[in-house]
Amino acid sequence: MNSLKTYLRVHDEVASALRDGVPVVALESTIISHGMPYPQNLECAQRLDEIIREAGCIPALVAVDEGVLHVGVDEVLLEKLASDKVEVSKVSRRDMPVVLASGGTGATTVSGTLIACHLAGIRVFVTGGIGGVHRGADESFDISADLEELAVSDVAVVSAGVKAILDLEKTLEVLETKGVPVVGYGTDELPAFYTRKSGLKLVARADSPEEVAEIMKAKWSLNLHGSILVANPIPEEHEAESGQINNAIEEALSLAYQKGMKGKEVTPFVLAHVAKSTSNSSLKSNLALVEHNARVGAGIAKAYGA
Repeated sequence: MNSLKTYLRVHDEVASALRDGVPVVALESTIISHGMPYPQNLECAQRLDEIIREAGCIPALVAVDEGVLHVGVDEVLLEKLASDKVEVSKVSRRDMPVVLASGGTGATTVSGTLIACHLAGIRVFVTGGIGGVHRGADESFDISADLEELAVSDVAVVSAGVKAILDLEKTLEVLETKGVPVVGYGTDELPAFYTRKSGLKLVARADSPEEVAEIMKAKWSLNLHGSILVANPIPEEHEAESGQINNAIEEALSLAYQKGMKGKEVTPFVLAHVAKSTSNSSLKSNLALVEHNARVGAGIAKAYGA
């Protein structure tokens, strides 16, 4: 009978940090494999690593490879995940057992990374934007598994809000139903990924890592299981023009529908189309926001561990 040790590898540096009380910040690998083109994706991963280490924390990129769920990766696996010549599966809760059993390479989504955080005992996770309720979900029932995992995993997730291609209002409603606090970091409004504002008011706000850490401690001390979503707006100087972004998203979603795309095929297609339509300004915004999230996430990890 196989045990957890058969399928989970917490790399030595990450394991030592967790054992010694050094703050650890988890990172998903989908943003590397499916969110950006090569070589920008590799440069992004290396930059996030630097930012987290400079803040006094240890980064833990999560991925699946050769039948193992890795919490922390080496340079060889990182290059493999970033390569445009390697087939890399997108791994959520549904996909994880299949990709592990096949021995293939997989990049974890938000939900897949949250599973790894739960297994390893990591409390802070940085991403670009979470998945949620897709536009037209009242007919398609297309709702990201991220929301289910956020409801049960005790992790603070730092993101630039919800991916702009989704139905933000419905996603916020589902998060409320699931009992997931959405905390605006320095804002009273839900950020819309590429832009700082969505018009959707939040009920909670924090203006420092220490305030977020106190919310984490209060929630989990009462055994109120589930994540805290820290909605961190993109820096103002990197904010995209909302009209251009929204037009590009609408066009991309229409094309995806015409091509019969569904499920996990849609997001990478839309992101690539938006990047092309905006002459890569959306890619620059994406890079800026995830770096900003890494800085905030590292600050929260340190505050929570204090």
